[in-house]
Amino acid sequence: MTDTTLPTYADVEAAAARLNGVAHRTPAMTSATANRRTGASLVFKPENLQRMGAFKFRGGYNAIARLAAPQKKAGVVTFSSGNHAQAIAYAGRLLGVPTTIIMPHDAPAAKVAATQGYGGEVVRYDRYTENRLAIGERLAAERGLTIIPPYDHPDVIAGQGTAAKELIEDAGPLDILLVPLGGGGLLAGAALAARALNPACRVFGVEPEAGNDGQQSLRQGKIVTIGVPKTIADGAQTSFLGEMTFPIIQSVVEDIVTVGDAALVEAMRFFAERMKLVVEPTGCLAAAAAFTGAVPVAGKRVGVVLSGGNVDLASFARFIAPPA
Repeated sequence: MTDTTLPTYADVEAAAARLNGVAHRTPAMTSATANRRTGASLVFKPENLQRMGAFKFRGGYNAIARLAAPQKKAGVVTFSSGNHAQAIAYAGRLLGVPTTIIMPHDAPAAKVAATQGYGGEVVRYDRYTENRLAIGERLAAERGLTIIPPYDHPDVIAGQGTAAKELIEDAGPLDILLVPLGGGGLLAGAALAARALNPACRVFGVEPEAGNDGQQSLRQGKIVTIGVPKTIADGAQTSFLGEMTFPIIQSVVEDIVTVGDAALVEAMRFFAERMKLVVEPTGCLAAAAAFTGAVPVAGKRVGVVLSGGNVDLASFARFIAPPA
């Protein structure tokens, strides 16, 4: 499989074999309170319990593991606001591969610290005035590094799809699968898994209201680019879908819906209070769609991917504090 070939479910299966014994098989979790609240049977996939705290470990490790020996020796470069940054840094440490991570100045401090703690070299930039891809391409040329983008890469997409593969295998057939959406790596991979394992399952992506580029793209039948969205869902502050993720989403995903930041905060509070889970704002996108009715779920068996839990404690405490 080359970097210009769209991944298939066979690639998701291969990634699952590669990740076996390396990535955590996060549990399928339920909540009677959530079921009463929605009138549905919800099954959560808490990737906040994944290694480095997010689903991104799956795709990052799979992509680095697939590199040829000379590429591994030279090292890799990526760009990310946080979770993919940590995933690449941690996977690089496990596989002995040097990593350079381009992160925005406003990236959450906890994510920057974790990335550096995993051994990644962090290069900072201004997400509103500088182009992270251009910086990555310059560093790749100067240092002979391999670029592993955060979502638009076949091995990354295949790795992310293993989360939905596990959920469907552990939970059984689903009527609906709700998946957070930023650049589309998780949603595209999840769509591949759902189409293969649970063809009747309706797949929905969920974006922040301020960043509905995916929704616009699906409606218009082409990739739509927007400005950097201002939302607490920092992992979904993307401006456009990928050239690989969009065609997969377009062919399998039924719809893309949006939720507001207030709904994300409410979901964070629910998970902390009722399920004892620390879930970051982006990780709550899919759950918020179920809780608010953005996707009607009553009477359905619904898989809900909680994509990550990497939020600094000061922000987390501020988010979940009861309203004054």
